[in-house]
Amino acid sequence: MFSKINSAKFANFPLVAASSLLLLTGCDGDSYGGSDSPTVTLVDPVTVTYEVSVVNLTHAQPMSPIAVVLHNDGQLWQIGEMASTELEVLAESGDNSGVLALEMVLASSSTEGILMPGMTETLTVSSVEIVPSQLSLATMLVNTNDAFTGINSMSLTNLAVGESISIQTSSYDSGTEKNSELKNTIPGPAGGGEGFNSERDDVDFVAMHPGVVSMDDGLMLSALDSSHRFDNPTLRVTVTRTE
Repeated sequence: MFSKINSAKFANFPLVAASSLLLLTGCDGDSYGGSDSPTVTLVDPVTVTYEVSVVNLTHAQPMSPIAVVLHNDGQLWQIGEMASTELEVLAESGDNSGVLALEMVLASSSTEGILMPGMTETLTVSSVEIVPSQLSLATMLVNTNDAFTGINSMSLTNLAVGESISIQTSSYDSGTEKNSELKNTIPGPAGGGEGFNSERDDVDFVAMHPGVVSMDDGLMLSALDSSHRFDNPTLRVTVTRTE
C-alpha cells in the first residue's frame, strides 16, 4: 500500500502518468537540485483478480446470466426485507443489468448466456487500485416465478493469492410475484411467459424458497412438472484469488 502524496508540497514536480504512483527516495540534501534530487519511481496500480467457477446442481432449472460483483459495503438482499427493484428484475426476468450497476459495486462481471443443469461456467472479475472486501453473486432459476440463488456479501479479507473458497448456495424467493407457476408467468423454456412485472402481488419480502409444486403434485394449471423441482443446494461456487 502506498501513502497519498501531498499535492501542494510536490506541486513543482514534473507530471507523470495518472495511472502510476510516485515514490520519492534518496533525498539527502537540503535542495531538490543536482545530485541530491529525489529518485522518482513509477509503480503500477494494484490489481486484485478473482476467478469464479459456478456449477448448476439442479435437474431442470437453467440459470440466467450470472452476475458477480465486488464491493466493500452493502448487500444484495436481506432475509425478511423488501427486495430492491434491481433484485426484483433479476429474480423475475433474469436481467442482471441493474444489479451490475448498483452504486456499491466496485467491479463486476457477467456470463453471457444460460447456465444449463449440470454445466459449469467460469468468469473473472478484477478491481484496480481498490482492494474489495466482499463478493456477491446472483442468478435466477428461470423455470420459476421469482426464485433466485447466489452469494450475499461473502468476505474476501483473508483470501490470499492462490487460495480458494468453495460454497454451495440455497435458493430464495424475492417475494415480488406469486408462485402461481402459470405458463404466462414463467419466463424460462417451461413457460415462455413474461419476465419482470412491476406489480408486486406477493408477500414483498425476501425469504427462503419453498420449491415448486408442479402439475405432478396437484397444481393442475402449473407449467412445471416434477423435473423442475429443486432442493438446496442449487449451485456450487468456487472463488479463487488469482492476482
